[in-house]
Amino acid sequence: MSMVTAADGTGIFYKDWGPKDAQPIVFHHGWPLSGDDWDAQMLYFLGEGYRVIAHDRRGHGRSAQISEGHDMDHYAADAAAVVEHLDLREAIHIGHSTGGGEATHYVARHGQRQGRVAKLVLISAVPPIVVKTATNPGGLPIEVFDGLRKALAGNRPQFYLDFASGPFYGFNRPGAAPIPGVIENWWRQAMMGGAKAQYDGVKAFSETDFTEDLKAIDVPTLVMHGDDDQIVPIHDSALLSAKILKRGTLKVYEKFPHGMCTTEADTVNPDLLAFIRS
Repeated sequence: MSMVTAADGTGIFYKDWGPKDAQPIVFHHGWPLSGDDWDAQMLYFLGEGYRVIAHDRRGHGRSAQISEGHDMDHYAADAAAVVEHLDLREAIHIGHSTGGGEATHYVARHGQRQGRVAKLVLISAVPPIVVKTATNPGGLPIEVFDGLRKALAGNRPQFYLDFASGPFYGFNRPGAAPIPGVIENWWRQAMMGGAKAQYDGVKAFSETDFTEDLKAIDVPTLVMHGDDDQIVPIHDSALLSAKILKRGTLKVYEKFPHGMCTTEADTVNPDLLAFIRS
């Protein structure tokens, strides 16, 4: 397996496909999944002549299942370790959900300062902050995330099956047709990771405030979000991020779910390509 060692000794798994002299696209996956969640995008952009890279977040997928470091500072530093190991330049960074927070933190804290980043894309992403606070009154109550932690600790396999079968892809909506293979692949990825990393990751994706990161980003950034996202509601995420970013462009998709990169890849992929080529 392709592994890089992070600053604290953690082994981070990554996939690196395509011509080494092609423009790189780096994908940051959502909670509690792995780099495999980007299959539909990696194959598409590989076919378009790009170099595509996806890593598994620490504690997730094939990366080391360590006990500590499950926070955005470590997530971004781990992404930087992969990028620097491969010496990627003029890279496009694309993050989904929690990966959108990771990509935002990486670009603001590492990649942009090193001159490695060309553009950023945030899809169904958690910035600026998900949880309800005094300064973020439109956020989700902390009880929502306490409920996620309780369900994970109580019966992780069943919780993940229910999550993928229902709100993640919008399969709980009237008239929706669940896709068994998509549900089972989500469950497979989630169960590959460690329960401790995924439990701690709830705090990382829900309570981290990315406002200052968004303000610091100078590269062109595309913010893509479905208006039927039941996991990261659009009104307190994409709509706010697009206003904070200096060079942000907002694209809203009617009735698209949180997991739109999989179920709506035929729409999402060409839109990503258009932004990358613009």
